[in-house]
Amino acid sequence: MRLHLRDWVATVLVAATLIPYIGYLVRGTMPFIEDPRGMSGTGLVLGLAAFVVLGIPSEARRGHVLEAVLAGISLAIGVAALAFAETVAAEVLLAAFMVSIVAVLAVTLLAHSGVTLHRAGTPMVHA
Repeated sequence: MRLHLRDWVATVLVAATLIPYIGYLVRGTMPFIEDPRGMSGTGLVLGLAAFVVLGIPSEARRGHVLEAVLAGISLAIGVAALAFAETVAAEVLLAAFMVSIVAVLAVTLLAHSGVTLHRAGTPMVHA
């Protein structure tokens, strides 16, 4: 299967999260993002937008359940990164949050493209 416009839009939204994060890592600040709280907030807003654009999983198939679980974990990490932005753990939580956003996108794009896991974790492509 081919990827749809919504998949590309979500990819752009995730890239719009990662580019400022990379700049934040290199420079310590970015325009409108001056600390871990700002970066966490940006990640939450753009990550939620990407998830909504991709389509909230409505079917109870295994791939959709995995997407929903990963998105829930990512949301929890993002909220924790925002809540603990003023602590020592802020940078670690922020890094974990960025990785989780990419993981949710990757799993969702694989599901949308027709690649699923089939018994014992072997990839299987559906035509």
